[in-house]
Formats: sequence, C-alpha cells, structure tokens
Amino acid sequence: MAKTSSTETIEALAAEIGEAIYIDVAKWHLYLSDAHLHTVLAEKLYPMLEAKTIVENDVVQVLQQIPVKLGGGKREVPLSDLLPMQCQVNLIDLLEEFQRKL
Repeated sequence: MAKTSSTETIEALAAEIGEAIYIDVAKWHLYLSDAHLHTVLAEKLYPMLEAKTIVENDVVQVLQQIPVKLGGGKREVPLSDLLPMQCQVNLIDLLEEFQRKL
C-alpha cells in the first residue's frame, strides 16, 4: 500500500473490517459495515497500526470500549460481547495483514 493520508488509511481499514467482521445475534451474522460500526472501530484501532504494535489484549480492550445499543437504546452491550471468538481472531489477523501492507 502506497503512502496515503491517515483518513484514506482509516477508510481502507474500515472497508476491510466491515466486509470481514460480524456480530452474531441469534445465529444471524450482521457485518460491521451493515451495523455502521466499521468506521468507529477502524478509527480506534488505527493508532495501533501507526505504533506498529498489534497486541491481542489491546484489541479486545478497544472492542470492550465500543458500546452497541440494542432495543432502540434500552440496553448497551460492548462490541466484544457480540463478536464470536473466531471474528476476534480474524480481526487481529486482518490488522496484522493490513499493517504489513502499509
């Protein structure tokens, strides 16, 4: 990936996250792009790419800090609680691959 602005990099990261990572609700897969969560997640993960450090615990901590409103806002659940473990692993793999391309 050629040198680009941070905004373009975040948008590219958000696109990859949105297409690959999903929330599992009652065995339904809602991809983060459809849930409009891919950009906020990319923005929070981008500093890890800049720092050249992808640490699983840090990624999980970011996921825990993103609230997802359910039932029209009656309840909030951390994004980490809605992602299957395989999606969390895939997210870390995606971040590592994305970082290699930078």
